Amino acid sequence: MEALYALVLGVLIASGVYLLLRARTFPVVMGLTLISYAVNLFLFAMGRLQSGMPAVIREGGQYTDPLPQALVLTAIVIGFAMTAFVVVLALRSLGEQGNDHVDGEESP
Repeated sequence: MEALYALVLGVLIASGVYLLLRARTFPVVMGLTLISYAVNLFLFAMGRLQSGMPAVIREGGQYTDPLPQALVLTAIVIGFAMTAFVVVLALRSLGEQGNDHVDGEESP
């Protein structure tokens, strides 16, 4: 299971980096989104999630660590805000320059 999880994370990161290296704004936005998903999954995996454990602390009982869930929830909110900002920035650039190339110049 761990190998499959690591493989999925690797594929997400590789796809994100590939899309980041494209010269168009939409693939760059998708690449950033894929990388943020991979980082969120990595944080979940590092939190050692356990099934069947209560999320609320009881006396003398075992509980799950709420820190990874809080970190991932914060990362999801920040990632959504960042994606919205980048999309608006890309649309503004498209409106002013007439193309979606990241450098603003269309290659011949």
